[in-house]
Amino acid sequence: MYVGTLSFDLLLGDVHSLKEKRSVVRPIVAELQRKFSVSAAEVGDQDLHRRAFIGVALVSGDAGFVSDVLDRCERLVAARPEVELLSVRRRFHGDED
Repeated sequence: MYVGTLSFDLLLGDVHSLKEKRSVVRPIVAELQRKFSVSAAEVGDQDLHRRAFIGVALVSGDAGFVSDVLDRCERLVAARPEVELLSVRRRFHGDED
């Protein structure tokens, strides 16, 4: 069994309230879940209106599949014009961990 996680630290563009923040973050989380069948959620910085911290997790029996899906998730978030990707943290856990 292999578990892969991504943590995205995002700077949001022209956002002036938490309500506007939700209108930017929710579609990103929903698209990650829909396109890649991963678990995704806003996991930090909920009280800051210009910052978002999104976590993604995936479990599979194939290490290559986990790596490929996480790569595609990262490209999707990086390509979103309404956010600036400040950092990405990737973790990979296998049976040996």
